[in-house]
Amino acid sequence: MRKVFKYFELIFWVASLALLGLMSPGSDPHFSLCIFRMLEINFCPGCGLGHSISYLSRGNIQASLSAHPLGIFAVMVILFRIYKLLQLHFFSQIIKNNYAIRNQQ
Repeated sequence: MRKVFKYFELIFWVASLALLGLMSPGSDPHFSLCIFRMLEINFCPGCGLGHSISYLSRGNIQASLSAHPLGIFAVMVILFRIYKLLQLHFFSQIIKNNYAIRNQQ
């Protein structure tokens, strides 16, 4: 159980991208946690981001940009975060051990 909490953020981001990639981009959301939509405000800076990522996972860049212009940037930020978490949890010890071996010689 403790390992799940240790890797929670990594699991969360990988699962989120995977689920958004599997989502049907043309579908209308049944339920939304968007505070703007709950307050019946028409403009929301985040609405369409999931659809944009879903279109992007299918290679449809034009539809991705029309769904939300920051979708590609969001994927790049999430992929960079996943890379840093992998580096932190799995490769940091290897790097430290290699550095220690070089200093002993």
